[in-house]
Amino acid sequence: MVTPYSIAKSRTGGIIARLLSRSNLDLVGAQMITPDENFVHEYANSLRRQNPRNLNSGGELLAGYIERNLGPSGGRKHRSMLLIFQGENPCKKLSDVCGALFPENRTFESLTGETIRDTYADLILDHENPGKVIYFEPAILTPRFQELADENIALFARLLKNSENIVHNMPYPDNTKIERTLVILKPDNWNYASGKPGTIIDMFSRTGLRIVGIKIFRFSLNQALAFYNAVEDFMTETQALVYGKKARAVLEREFEVSFSDSTVDILNRYFGRSYAHEIFFKIVEFMSGRRPDTCPPGEADNPGSVKCMILVYEGENAIRKIRDVLGPTDPLEAPEGTVRREFGSSMLINTAHASDSPESFEREKDIVRISENSVVSIMNDYLNSVTR
Repeated sequence: MVTPYSIAKSRTGGIIARLLSRSNLDLVGAQMITPDENFVHEYANSLRRQNPRNLNSGGELLAGYIERNLGPSGGRKHRSMLLIFQGENPCKKLSDVCGALFPENRTFESLTGETIRDTYADLILDHENPGKVIYFEPAILTPRFQELADENIALFARLLKNSENIVHNMPYPDNTKIERTLVILKPDNWNYASGKPGTIIDMFSRTGLRIVGIKIFRFSLNQALAFYNAVEDFMTETQALVYGKKARAVLEREFEVSFSDSTVDILNRYFGRSYAHEIFFKIVEFMSGRRPDTCPPGEADNPGSVKCMILVYEGENAIRKIRDVLGPTDPLEAPEGTVRREFGSSMLINTAHASDSPESFEREKDIVRISENSVVSIMNDYLNSVTR
């Protein structure tokens, strides 16, 4: 769990980058949460009940932090980010990446910046009374042992059962100025263990916008078709002429002939449109793992074989700010310092998507079912598997 302070300080991207690139675990679920008093109370007390082996002398320190900082203050709830990882020895791997938490394991001289807590956490002790903690911010919370992880998962699955996927915790002076926009970190970011997704989130943090929703998502074929239907029209009606023109130039050069207008028209209508459809099919396959012309009809609504991360950002001029950092569709035309220039490789594989208008956001959020999140189902499925 990424703490409210880390999120407020826009450290989320850097933390996620390290978790993904150094743990070699699969990120299978993510959700923004705003814990209430009951959640915080039960979470803290569950830690107090743990075997001392699991928490050492820092158990009360951690439980106290949770009570003071995760719950509401001043009548306002605070955002935390819950991340679910899966793989071999996940507790040990995540604990190693996060770093030591407790006073007996940390001294100022031992900090090297190697772990997440070395970089982002703070533990200030009283020099005259080394056992007294003056200030404590752990940056991220993760269980050290599977026993504790399983208890946390059971607790969170119960407490988050009816939680909304989009959090509402910020009062704005003028809500009419506030926009939301959808960002998709596309499948090319997830081909191997990489810090790219976190680095991209870190780049978007320069906008000053708030993340109010996040989920791991797999497009079905039909969802990808619906999401990119406007692209299909653009490809077949506009780009077909471009492809026909390119084909004409290649053929005339290769065969040393000059085509008549009627032949050019045939190239545009048949080759150009056919190739435009092929590019569209590749886009759909890239996003869902399925081609429209090879997917059995009965499987078109099944989740695809590739995953994305979907984020919702909120704030003034959110759509323009995100698209300015994202850059144009073609990475080669994107300005330096934009996401697509840094990480995109072609117009097809351009690393991320962002809504281009309020109308697009409304349409896109419905297609990806942004109000739904599978985190609780993932936790319950896991708990059922370990109790069989």
